[in-house]
Amino acid sequence: MDALKDLLRNALHEMGRGRYAEAVALLEPHAQVASSELQRYLGESLRRSGRVQDAIGPLMQALALKIDDVDAYLQLAFALQSLQMKAEAAECFRTVAALRPDSVMAQAYQAHGDQQCARWLDFDENLRALHAVIRAKPDDADDEFGVPFALATLPHAAADLLKVARLSTRFLSRGIAALPPVTAIAKPKLRIGYLSSDFHAHATAALMVEVLECRDRERFEVLLFSHGPDDGSPLQQRLRASCERFIDVGDLDPAGIAARMRAEGVDIAVDLKGHTAGSRFIALAARPAPVQVAWLGFPGTCGADFIDYVIGDAIVTPLADAPFYAERIAQLPRCYQPGDATRRIVPTPRAELDLPDDAIVLLSANVVLKITPTVFDAWMTILHRLPQALLWQLSGGEQADAQLRAEAASRGIAPERIVFMPPVGMAEHWNRLAAADVALDTWPCNGHTTTSDALAAGVPVVTLRGDGFASRVAESLLVQAGLFGLVCDTPEAYVDKVCALASRAVQADQADQADQADQADQADQAARATPAIPAWIDSTAFARDLEALYERMWTRAVAGLPPEALQAGRSGN
Repeated sequence: MDALKDLLRNALHEMGRGRYAEAVALLEPHAQVASSELQRYLGESLRRSGRVQDAIGPLMQALALKIDDVDAYLQLAFALQSLQMKAEAAECFRTVAALRPDSVMAQAYQAHGDQQCARWLDFDENLRALHAVIRAKPDDADDEFGVPFALATLPHAAADLLKVARLSTRFLSRGIAALPPVTAIAKPKLRIGYLSSDFHAHATAALMVEVLECRDRERFEVLLFSHGPDDGSPLQQRLRASCERFIDVGDLDPAGIAARMRAEGVDIAVDLKGHTAGSRFIALAARPAPVQVAWLGFPGTCGADFIDYVIGDAIVTPLADAPFYAERIAQLPRCYQPGDATRRIVPTPRAELDLPDDAIVLLSANVVLKITPTVFDAWMTILHRLPQALLWQLSGGEQADAQLRAEAASRGIAPERIVFMPPVGMAEHWNRLAAADVALDTWPCNGHTTTSDALAAGVPVVTLRGDGFASRVAESLLVQAGLFGLVCDTPEAYVDKVCALASRAVQADQADQADQADQADQADQAARATPAIPAWIDSTAFARDLEALYERMWTRAVAGLPPEALQAGRSGN
């Protein structure tokens, strides 16, 4: 028995450091041991080390040994999701909710699991149950992870998201001791340390790489602390070249990451993940830097008293929303989301995408979990009003795709009017977006990178103005791009705007085809078909604005002043 305890303790230690392959090496020789805990640890480690199919057996064995093992059901659900068996994963989440009816985590995963496979039969009941357990939870609870990301993608009250974020952060950061305090001092160069698992071929990296390239190297030194894959991609190579040092902390636990950041002398620590998958933002609970910031990854509060500022703008984080943030709001004078003006979009012909040339193509490149019944109702109304139109939806896997087609049929829309686009690499995805006529945004969780990608491809995006960070990102991007008229106040106005834009797109396409018929110069045609990079992507200006915000944070810290709201356009705070 002692030997088993030692084995499990050692495996858990490796798992805590993110060394899942090493945990597998410890556990796999003992795979025949009838211990639900061992089987669950083995299943989780196999899943996290990339051997998802192999994880199913140990997790099923864990449940055979302990039928009410909630953690085993969760790990099995995550494995099934990775295998695109999202309906089966949703059933696992439903079992967790039945076992833990008073758990925020259980109810959040149940609602989230149903959304991932477009199962809306219990949508209203899922929301009711989730909201009820959140409000019944003691304000100072720290006993579970409440899945803030799931709540952020669903209709919710801002106070509830703050409560769930605080609950989750207290739970995740238990046992992390603070490092000795370090004092901010005036200095000629500030060292900024960015923490993320996304410094590879990933949307976050694509958003921020040019801003890093455009930074003031005389005043700012940048260190990237990566706990993600080393994919050797061109994007990762650009990131490496944009910073002074690229530091792999993938083998370190949160306390170890904090110690490394402190050893590197980070002045301002910036977490780029928050409550998203693969995050280790709780490393900042040890207070490795004098100033600590959240930016770009999670659309809302982290609920962390150890993060001083959340970077947003006047639209996504108006100062009136300050009561719903644990951090102080720091506003950029432009959209908080950067972009890359160096990327070039080469439109993919519709014929290569199985899209009819004569159709009105309505793009939905947001993941399926963001589509609520209300959103889908609006889309189907649009398809009824535009008989030539089809919905071009990012695939959520066979099960979710089939469910969306069934939902369309139940609303009187032929299932073949939904065309699904498979997941592809970033550059290929950007190129194909240009084939659309109009992009349809989702609510209450907007498209974030999805919106900026569509705009960069020259596709107008129609959004519905909402409440809270996640509901305002598309508006912020559209305002930055000067497209104020594409922000709607009601679902009815949203439907009208899409239909009007689609009609104009058809007229413009017909005129363009007539013009092209008179053109003999194919090179000229290709040049005109390539969307220009939008003028609103100005990474040099963005870098100066971001640096000015860092300077304001640092000035307060040097003066011994506590963090305070930093309003866009004001330098006195």
